[in-house]
Amino acid sequence: MLLEIILATVVVSLISLVGVVLISLKKEILDTLVFMILSFATGSLLAAAFFDLFPEAIDKMESGTVFTFALAGMMAFFIMERLVHWHHEHHDHHVHEKPIGYLVLIGDGVHNFFDGVAIAASFMTAPQIGIATTLAIILHEIPQELSDFSLLLYAGFSKTKALLFNLLSALTAIAGALGFYFLAGYVNNLEAYGLAFTAGGFLYIAGTDLLPELHKEEQTVKSVMQLAMMFFGILLMWFLINHLGG
Repeated sequence: MLLEIILATVVVSLISLVGVVLISLKKEILDTLVFMILSFATGSLLAAAFFDLFPEAIDKMESGTVFTFALAGMMAFFIMERLVHWHHEHHDHHVHEKPIGYLVLIGDGVHNFFDGVAIAASFMTAPQIGIATTLAIILHEIPQELSDFSLLLYAGFSKTKALLFNLLSALTAIAGALGFYFLAGYVNNLEAYGLAFTAGGFLYIAGTDLLPELHKEEQTVKSVMQLAMMFFGILLMWFLINHLGG
């Protein structure tokens, strides 16, 4: 189990390298790719929360406790996001921009730490749940890492430095996964708390970050494509959870 957790977190961490690849694409291709990924990620995150994380957590502890920790997850992600946005809103753009880059890295590091916690909690419950959760995290990390990479370039980082620092920030996922794994030996039913917390985080990301972006699309054809990709994400999660691993 520990090997699977480490491999999954390493794969998620390597997603930080996607920025340098995607940033080289033509704008039209990049916009289309991100558009499709956002739609697919929205469906997969919602499905992972409702088909996977909530049922497993409720099976292990009282529903009231599950929803309390889910709310805690939502609030934790809200606070992390507000800290980053607050600095962006209050920073003077006429002076040296480096502090923005480092704040983005800190916020992303904390976020990745909890991604690692989510992966560990999921694999400790069942392999198929771990795989589904890892896939959902990867899908929402791709546009997130592209955004982070762009912000680091805007903050004055060179491409090489932005890539290196973004990768180091992503490696906190491994720390989160290992910390949770070993702490679970001392805290009874810790994985259930982790599942509930992760479900809340997934709902927050899908509901406040991804869905509002999708609502900005006004073209009918693209809106239909969005819906199709969301349903595809939901169906894929359902298949992984119910059929992978028996």
